[in-house]
Amino acid sequence: MKKVTAALLGLAAGAVAWGLRDVPAALGGRPGGERVWRSPRYWDGKFHNAVRTRTMPAGSAGDTARELVFGGQQRHPVGDVPLVPATDVATEGLHLTWYGHASTLVEIDGARILLDPVWSDRCSPSRLVGPKRLHPVPHTLAEVGPVDAVVISHDHYDHLDQATVEDLTTTTHAVFVVPLGIGAHLRRWKVPESRIVELDWEESHEVAGVRLVASPAQHFSGRGFRRDNTLWASWVILGPEHRVYYSGDTGYFDGYKRIGDKYGPFDASLIQIGAYGPGWPDIHMTPEEGVAAHRDVRGGLLVPVHWATFNLAFHDWSEPVDRVWREAKAWEIPLAVPRPGEKIDVNDPPQVDGWWQALA
Repeated sequence: MKKVTAALLGLAAGAVAWGLRDVPAALGGRPGGERVWRSPRYWDGKFHNAVRTRTMPAGSAGDTARELVFGGQQRHPVGDVPLVPATDVATEGLHLTWYGHASTLVEIDGARILLDPVWSDRCSPSRLVGPKRLHPVPHTLAEVGPVDAVVISHDHYDHLDQATVEDLTTTTHAVFVVPLGIGAHLRRWKVPESRIVELDWEESHEVAGVRLVASPAQHFSGRGFRRDNTLWASWVILGPEHRVYYSGDTGYFDGYKRIGDKYGPFDASLIQIGAYGPGWPDIHMTPEEGVAAHRDVRGGLLVPVHWATFNLAFHDWSEPVDRVWREAKAWEIPLAVPRPGEKIDVNDPPQVDGWWQALA
């Protein structure tokens, strides 16, 4: 009996070790260096928002735990999420292809910009545990095709994925344009130094005739036990003829109006609407706040992102998009809600048809 027990314990330990073998690399590198330390947003050993924010206000932990156990929401789709096959590369105009969650391809005036690509099954440092996809990736990276730049908003696992970065490093010539500090993760994952561009807020980089501007956001960062050692950002994408705004992950704040005054109006905005909750009001927007942010930046077509793919909060799976549709109608804001993999022509968007409601 002792031998059997020892053998079972050995197998269990081996399984745990196998499941954790990729975790050290997935945690990324150690951010630092003069550019990080000299940022006006960096002091006391970490980055800060423009105002003091809370990721878990006092007294909310108990409510959050109760909601997790007793909430009763429908946090998963009840059927298969419809996927749209890949289409041809757009050589002109402005087209947006949403792959799920925040991952989006922006084809703008002949340039191809890939935002926060996550192609792994889980947004986690481990392939065995952590939030798992609620629908498959609609297109392979090969089907996505060549891209000029990969833009990252921040280093959380649902926005920065090691396996996807490594694949894009070997299969494309794209430059990685990221907030300060994230270059340390990319270097650990063997991205060549010549393909890493790190920016502070209001700094920019031009690629394929498009200017990418790191703009303010209100969030936090961290892939391990230490938080806020890399910067977070929203992104302004300025083409010769079109403009796109991407919020990244953020709480609602007065910086949107300044972004709109300086860089707007935008032809389209990609706005975070999901994974909100009373336990973290400062760092994720509600759908109504997302519409307000879209109005502040002077966006044209509103395309909601950061929903549908990973279960990261306690609201119903379809609640974010239902609420944003209702709010957009109230303000008479043009809205597009693509299926994963669907390419949207911003100049001729499809009407919203409520495709998700049959899965709620």
